[in-house]
Amino acid sequence: MTATREMTFLLADPERKLLRALASRVPRGLRSNHFTALGIVGALGAGTAYALSTFHPAWLWVASVMLAVNWLGDSLDGTLARVRDMQRPRYGYYLDHAVDAFNTAAIGIGIGLSPYVTFELALLLVVIYLTLSINVYLESTVFGKFRMAHGRVGPTEVRLLLVLGNTLLVAGPAFLGALTATVRVFADWAVAAIGIAMLAILAVRFGKNLAVLAKLEPQRFRE
Repeated sequence: MTATREMTFLLADPERKLLRALASRVPRGLRSNHFTALGIVGALGAGTAYALSTFHPAWLWVASVMLAVNWLGDSLDGTLARVRDMQRPRYGYYLDHAVDAFNTAAIGIGIGLSPYVTFELALLLVVIYLTLSINVYLESTVFGKFRMAHGRVGPTEVRLLLVLGNTLLVAGPAFLGALTATVRVFADWAVAAIGIAMLAILAVRFGKNLAVLAKLEPQRFRE
């Protein structure tokens, strides 16, 4: 069964058009897997830059650049396959989820090692996100739907919010030392709120999935 993609996040349409335009200009020697690898490099680079921001906030500029690299690689690999009519659905969906999990862990751990977020909270958010990702993968396998977003917020919006946060943190370097403690408190509360929201989404989707499966296979479900 080939899963259908549901791209409901705010920037889905302009992103789709931009990616198709970029994919049509990619040299034939480059393949989808090259961009998948580029996305991994971007995630590792962003996580490393966040960790190094402990020593100097200028590393947040590097983190923003690497988030852009991560977006390019992570988003262009599938688009390139579709533009060239070389999509490998099962392989592609599996690789999307596996790489997404690794990239999320790399960036999340890096943020936790920065001076702006408590490590334990960042790690907990990564675990919750990975749990939600596993549920999304199971949904794509069982129901044939691969949701690219939770509500109207997708990976592109999250990256843009991180870049905006990086910019705000670096914008006033003269005051950053005095503000770091305040930023950390605000960021911790924000991370905690996001984690609670993601747990709520997981609980709702898990309950709906069980209800649908109970209707589709009532006899087996009772057993």
